[in-house]
Amino acid sequence: MARVASTVEQALDILLPPVEGAEGRLAESMRYATLGGGKRLRAFLVMESAALFSVNETCAARVAASVEMMHAYSLVHDDLPAMDDDDLRRGKPSTHKAFDEATAILAGDALQCRAFEILGEHDTHSDPQARCELVMALGAAAGARGMAGGQMIDMVAEGQVLDGPAVTRLQALKTGRLIQYSAEAGAILGRATSQQRHLLAAYGRDLGAAFQIADDVLDVEGDAAEIGKTAGKDEAAGKATMVAVLGLELARSHADMLSRQAAAHLDGFGHRAANLRALAAFVVARRS
Repeated sequence: MARVASTVEQALDILLPPVEGAEGRLAESMRYATLGGGKRLRAFLVMESAALFSVNETCAARVAASVEMMHAYSLVHDDLPAMDDDDLRRGKPSTHKAFDEATAILAGDALQCRAFEILGEHDTHSDPQARCELVMALGAAAGARGMAGGQMIDMVAEGQVLDGPAVTRLQALKTGRLIQYSAEAGAILGRATSQQRHLLAAYGRDLGAAFQIADDVLDVEGDAAEIGKTAGKDEAAGKATMVAVLGLELARSHADMLSRQAAAHLDGFGHRAANLRALAAFVVARRS
């Protein structure tokens, strides 16, 4: 993960260059929100799934950088006072605190646009069909049927008591769909069979669910210095989480089950998927 993070960090630095002139502050805020932080989990998924099909690493890194921009945009907007109102992200002030709210909104907007722009460029893939599929898949994962829709449900559900299936759907949209896309993107780049793409999507779906439940657990058990963001905010805000539904121990057990289920989808890829299997174990054992 550290090696991939370094590779993708270099790609991000190139794809989000500093800009002179009046709009330079926007470019600076985009770089602030995206560079130098995070586990690069989604980028790792893109790079490792692409490696299964011997995709050129430079092309895979562009797609990995694109998904990290989309993720960064979602975090910038998620932290705004109108959303989750969080002043800390990745162990440093949130973008709207480091700059201002208006700049943070524009930074998120511009990062989202740049993510799609990169996918449409010839350097990402020589086959225009592959580029179109990447754009369509990311749009579906990030839009009203994915991440944005999940955020809407999350906001509406504050203070309500949701059952397990409702929380599962909320988290599958808000967090899981972008993680699923990241696993599937390598298959799109590699022009994989529909069955291979389906297996990687299923892996990403279960991995995303396990990841979010582990996040819910960390919100209860972790501290701000370790997890890099404000702890205890879910309960304070009345957020719908699997910890609230199942309790801490059952939620942890459910995440472990999903982790094993995710790894099982990779059986057909043999030893080549060893890192992806290890990631499934990592997401539920991590402390940040």
